[in-house]
Amino acid sequence: MNPESEYDLVIVGSGIAGLSFALNVAKAGHRVAIFTKKDKAESNTNYAQGGIAAVTSAGDDLDKHVEDTLDAGDGLCDAAVVEEILKEGPDRIQDLIDLGVSFSSLEDGRISLGKEGGHSKRRVLHVKDITGKAIEEALLAAIAKEGVHLFEHYFAIDLITAKKVRKLGFKVDGEDDRVLGLYLYDGVENEVKTIAAPAVLLATGGAGQTYLYTTNPSIATGDGVAMASRAGLSMMNLEFIQFHPTTFHSLNGDRFLITEAVRGEGAKLLDGNGTPFLKKYHPLADLAPRDVVARAIDREMKRSGAPFVHLDTPAMAVNFPERFPNVNENCLSRGVDPSKNPIPVVPAAHYSCGGIPTQLDCSTELVGLYACGEVACTGLHGANRLASNSLLEAVVLAYRGSQSVDKFLRNEKKNPLRLPEWIDGDVPASDERVVLSHNLDELKRTMWDYVGIVRSTKRLERAQSRIRNLGREINEYYWNAKVDLPLLEVRNLICVSELIVRSALQRKESRGLHYTLDYPDRSSVAENVKVKPLLH
Repeated sequence: MNPESEYDLVIVGSGIAGLSFALNVAKAGHRVAIFTKKDKAESNTNYAQGGIAAVTSAGDDLDKHVEDTLDAGDGLCDAAVVEEILKEGPDRIQDLIDLGVSFSSLEDGRISLGKEGGHSKRRVLHVKDITGKAIEEALLAAIAKEGVHLFEHYFAIDLITAKKVRKLGFKVDGEDDRVLGLYLYDGVENEVKTIAAPAVLLATGGAGQTYLYTTNPSIATGDGVAMASRAGLSMMNLEFIQFHPTTFHSLNGDRFLITEAVRGEGAKLLDGNGTPFLKKYHPLADLAPRDVVARAIDREMKRSGAPFVHLDTPAMAVNFPERFPNVNENCLSRGVDPSKNPIPVVPAAHYSCGGIPTQLDCSTELVGLYACGEVACTGLHGANRLASNSLLEAVVLAYRGSQSVDKFLRNEKKNPLRLPEWIDGDVPASDERVVLSHNLDELKRTMWDYVGIVRSTKRLERAQSRIRNLGREINEYYWNAKVDLPLLEVRNLICVSELIVRSALQRKESRGLHYTLDYPDRSSVAENVKVKPLLH
């Protein structure tokens, strides 16, 4: 099936945010298409092990969940946003159950609730340690029944806006800017296609691939942030990159996520002498918020010179293979039996707490453009995300956003618009493809070395200088070579990396996930940082 030239709503990304949004808008009777750059199940959602946090037990309450979220966010969460999202959690959990998601349960039939870092109560619903995969499969089955068009191996290049179209000499009603559609690269046919739509949702996930070591799959290249920036939108709080404290360490650089739920079930982090060390960094010890744990591990490694610390899984009271089959299998394949030996772990880039600023209906400052999931910045996570709040945020805001889009589309006048087709001349493919791989490697190492867990102004300025040089090279390459997937991804990665560095340089304090040696104290005033768009 080939895509049509126009839809009511076009969604970029097939994770929990995009699929949930599509399902609800399609149910309202609108024509919806999803474009994903690889396979439909390839997303950060599919790799989410821990679960989804919500208040579903009598021993917990909304106030406690709100308090835990605000504490983790280190003073930068929007309290009203936090309460609005979290209170809707139970209803959206029920939606998932109605779709067929079978959360793990106890022998008496009650849902089994896990506990993760920063949570004061057990409130994390899970499907063993493959929660994201289970939710993804249920949503894919549901959208197929609603007639949503889903296209694999399509890469969204850029948004088409009224402002851009007017510059090309086309007429657009009104004077305001708005989204009109987007250009997509068909990875199978190797051609660019133009799709018109009065509403576009960016659900492209995060940007973990900007770093040398990450838990994210290869698709996490910050595409939505880069596209929105080139369309003229400012970004918010991009300096807050969450490094997951525990990923499997191997000599070849392979990183595999060890879910925080392992520590929730009793595993402790040990230094080189086999001694637990988190207690000296935080009262909650191994269940402290992620920013605290990641910095503690980093400090212990630098103090001892060790390349990793250990996670003491043999001392746990649970049956490890039964509770964590996915983690167990992946550890065994790497030569470690978690039931008998501690797991070597190190932090790795995991989640972007900043992104495109949105309202609680997923709308952005550009009319017709919506964003949902990790690509968006709603105010829920503040300076550090509380574990397992991300899947919850995605389903809650996808539900709210879909209602807003339904109303928007019903009010939208159906004026056919001839959009400018992508102009792709007879420019030969460059014989310097090696430039791309070299630029990508330099970018990832620069971000890891200078924009990591611990930063300084000097390191950030070095990173900025190098990234700007890479940006000049890649933009020259972009305009003088055939468009293809590697080129498009590197272009976006460089754009997002520069935005992250610019945002980090603006924050003159240490807060949450942003720790700088030059400003080690937290400011008395909590302020969001906005960075202006990069239009190239």
